[in-house]
Amino acid sequence: MQDSLFTEQVGFRPLAARMRPESLDDYVGQMHLVGPGKPLRRAVEQGQLHSMILWGPPGVGKTTFARLLASVGELSFETVSAVLSGVKDIRAIVERARNRKLSQGQDTLLFVDEVHRFNKSQQDAFLPHIEDGTFIFVGATTENPSFELNSALLSRTRVYVLKNLEDSDILKLLTRALDSAEGFNGELAVSSDVLNLMASASGGDARRALNILEISADLAEPDTEGKNRISEKHLEQVMQTSLRRFDKGGDVFYDQISALHKSVRGSDPDGSLYWLCRMLDGGCDPLYVARRLVRIASEDIGNADPRALQLSMEAWDAQERLGSPEGELALAQAVTYLALAPKSNAVYKAFNRCMADIREDPDYEVPVHLRNAPTKLLKSMGHGDSYRYAHDEEYAFAAGESYLPDAIHQRRYYEPVDRGLEIKLSEKRQRLDALNEKSPRQRHT
Repeated sequence: MQDSLFTEQVGFRPLAARMRPESLDDYVGQMHLVGPGKPLRRAVEQGQLHSMILWGPPGVGKTTFARLLASVGELSFETVSAVLSGVKDIRAIVERARNRKLSQGQDTLLFVDEVHRFNKSQQDAFLPHIEDGTFIFVGATTENPSFELNSALLSRTRVYVLKNLEDSDILKLLTRALDSAEGFNGELAVSSDVLNLMASASGGDARRALNILEISADLAEPDTEGKNRISEKHLEQVMQTSLRRFDKGGDVFYDQISALHKSVRGSDPDGSLYWLCRMLDGGCDPLYVARRLVRIASEDIGNADPRALQLSMEAWDAQERLGSPEGELALAQAVTYLALAPKSNAVYKAFNRCMADIREDPDYEVPVHLRNAPTKLLKSMGHGDSYRYAHDEEYAFAAGESYLPDAIHQRRYYEPVDRGLEIKLSEKRQRLDALNEKSPRQRHT
């Protein structure tokens, strides 16, 4: 086995960095955004760049695309990482961008990697500079911007969704890396079967595909013609010992956490356990999984079996106390219980409907009879008048009373389903509704 071509030819610059495209024509994938005639491509070619958020999984070309935007637009390229940078770094970039525009007449593109990791105040720091054109802002995120970015930042940018690359796209990248002078310059042999396996193993991640090729090149051995060749055996060694689909940050790999969540929701303990083990084997932080199980317990099981939430919290606690691998058995116990528990999303739906109404409705005042009256003045204003203390009422229930604002007193949010404990809750609600209907003391008609 010989030294890797990568080391001999270009030192320690990674293959993925060497293979960055120099033009939009060389950019692979995302044809729904940058294909011929697409609006984003036209904006780039016509020099009408705008601030944007690039949302997608790792390795699909977010950083590469930002660099291309700067290159095509002849802009100065500045970059910060939300993991390593703070407001002080942003201020320094703002100052450089202003000076550059005044002294050289050159605009700046600021690329913010993992922008979702900036907190609210840090995200707010970008807003005035986006508005006054100090720089064109391009943020990259692997998380849903609707949940992780401020609405103010979203309102000043356009969101573009980048997708995992197709195997055919990955094959183009691998072939280019084998043939080009920046890659292996035709000096490395790989069969089409092995290339297809690499493309499939990459999971649509271009950087991962190139890393697989690069590491495999270290293992390549001369074939009968004396040319270094990567065989299926070499690829198998790489995949077993070096590369995984997961990183240990736990915030990237939507597909597998989605599969776990949907397997639990679908009441399949085997599928749930499989995806749990795949994630743990891939290096996912077990505490990330524990947090997601707590969410699943509330979202998909809820009051149909409140023990699901309790068991999920206990599994989280066990993982924190025991660590790996001992604590992971508690996660397996929780995930199989959640899968077989009765399902209800009634709380989840009620919460979302209520939050949506609160965002849209006026700020209704608290009804006077529900207000606190700690002082004589407030009592004289009627606060707490006619309030009925439920424990003094028959069945400890103030039949006919209303606890919503007057304007919306008839709204209902929580509707238990006919599964698990929610069957009992539904029956109780029906009994209470009947008592309300019979009560002559209804506050509203």
